Amino acid sequence: MLMFYAQYLRKQARQLENELDLKLVSFSKLCTSYSSSSHDQRTRDSRSDSLGSSQDNMLVAMTTELEQLLASLTSVNDKMAEYTNTPGASPHNAALMHTLQRHRDILQDYTHEFHKTKSNFFSLREREDLLGSVHRDIESYKSSSGVNNRRTELFLKEHEHLRNSDSLIDNAISIAMATKENITFQRGMLKSIQTRVTTLANRFPAINSLIQKINLRKRRDSLILGGVIGVCTILLLLYTFH
Repeated sequence: MLMFYAQYLRKQARQLENELDLKLVSFSKLCTSYSSSSHDQRTRDSRSDSLGSSQDNMLVAMTTELEQLLASLTSVNDKMAEYTNTPGASPHNAALMHTLQRHRDILQDYTHEFHKTKSNFFSLREREDLLGSVHRDIESYKSSSGVNNRRTELFLKEHEHLRNSDSLIDNAISIAMATKENITFQRGMLKSIQTRVTTLANRFPAINSLIQKINLRKRRDSLILGGVIGVCTILLLLYTFH
């Protein structure tokens, strides 16, 4: 009777393992296809929302089913472990322990694969939700009223104009400062030359007298030239209005 019970447990464990293997493959494929379908849904109309909701429901249902199968296989393994401790199972204890260890290893592998796929799926869904939120924000911004868009463009243009004006003002100030420094330098040079000329004039009175005569002649020539220009201007005006 105990041997039949052990065979029943092994058969039940193998059935659960085969079913888990098939479900895990389907679950992995469904999680892998979630990324591309989610990307396509963001570019479609509202009719795709029902498709995304259906896919989410399918993933949730499959996750629940896999958790139940893993729990059932764990329960079967526990029953097999209890059976190995019964007095009547001692003659076959070594073979039963070997079989139990093999089923436990399979259960551990399936559990690890399930949690890994599930973790990758949730990470992928969080990333897709974040991308979807960003995409919706961009679409909301693009679909905002034309007045707000025009105001934004005007503000941006005005900001660009002010920034260009500030740059031009900075350049003008830089040029003015450079010009001021150059003029200051030239004025210093002229003062130095004037000082040297004055020193030479004081040392040599003849040169001072010559310079004064040159200045008087220049002033006389300027007066004569101004008188000629004035007379020519008057004659030209008389000729014009005659």
